[in-house]
Amino acid sequence: MALYKYKEYLEQADQAEFDTLHNPGEICPHSGIYRCEACGDEIASNKDNPFPPQNHHQHAENLGAIKWKLIIISQQR
Repeated sequence: MALYKYKEYLEQADQAEFDTLHNPGEICPHSGIYRCEACGDEIASNKDNPFPPQNHHQHAENLGAIKWKLIIISQQR
């Protein structure tokens, strides 16, 4: 689970982007922190860069496929 110290820097949002699952190697649509739905590992990924390939992030096969889910989006003004 992502941690934070200062809650004033975070705001809850109900956007569809937080519900989409992404595959390894797919192009990242938004800069932010993503969580693997199968094992709970987290990564930071930048917009327009690929997510880590299948062989970069490993977990036990019985946990299921690697699927990245956006948990914190980075906003730029």
